[in-house]
Amino acid sequence: MINCLIVDDEQHAIDVLAYYIKQTSYLHLLHSTTNPMEALTVVNTNKIDLIFLDIQMPEISGIDFIKTIQGSCRVILTTAYSEFAAESYDLEVVDYLLKPIPFPRFLKAAQRALTMSTSGTTQVSNELDDDDYIFVKTEQKGKMLKINLRDIDYIEGMKNYVAIHHNGQKTMALLNMKDLEERLPRKQYMRVHKSFIISISKIIAVEGNQIMLRNINADILLGETYKPGFIEMMKLKMM
Repeated sequence: MINCLIVDDEQHAIDVLAYYIKQTSYLHLLHSTTNPMEALTVVNTNKIDLIFLDIQMPEISGIDFIKTIQGSCRVILTTAYSEFAAESYDLEVVDYLLKPIPFPRFLKAAQRALTMSTSGTTQVSNELDDDDYIFVKTEQKGKMLKINLRDIDYIEGMKNYVAIHHNGQKTMALLNMKDLEERLPRKQYMRVHKSFIISISKIIAVEGNQIMLRNINADILLGETYKPGFIEMMKLKMM
C-alpha cells in the first residue's frame, strides 16, 4: 500500500484527488491539507510514500516544497499551469498532471508510482533506452509502424493527424499531440507550440520565436503559451 498526502490550497482539488485515491486499490490517503507548512510537519512525522502536490500555493511553492523535503518522498505535481513543466524536469518528479485531471490520466501517474515502489526505484528514469519505441497507426489503413523514440526529431500537429519527423522521414500518424506529449520522456522532448513537440538535444539555436534544430530545415515556432517554460528550461543550461 502506498501512503499518500495531498497538498493543495484549493479544497475542491483535494476532494477530486481524494476521490481518485479512494478508487485506486493500492493507494491510501493518509492526510490532506491546504497548508504546505502543515504538510511539511506531516512528512516529518509520518511514513509518506507519495505526495500529490500543487505548485502555486501561499507561503511556499510546490517547487520549493520539493527542495525542502530532499527526496524523502516521491512527488506527483498537480497544477493548472504548463509553464512549470520545465523546472520540474530537474526535480525528477514521478509525473506532472495538468488540471482538470481526468481519472485515466491520474491512474497512469499512480501506476508509475506503483512500479517505482515495487521495483525499489527512487527516481523516474528520464533516459531513453535503445529499444524504447512506439507503434503508431498510419494513414494507410491497417498499417502500423514502429518508431524508436530516440530517432524522433520533432512532431508537428496537423488537424486529426500528427507528422512524426524521424531519421529524415515523415510519418503521418492518427494520434493527437496531447497523447504523444505524455508518452515522450520529459527530459528529452518538450512541447514548444500547440503544433510542435521537439527533441531538446537537437536544438542548436533560438532566434526570436524561431527554434532551429540540428540538420533539420523546418520553421519551428515558439508559442507564447509555452515560452515561459521553454525559457526556464534554457536558463538551467545557460552559462
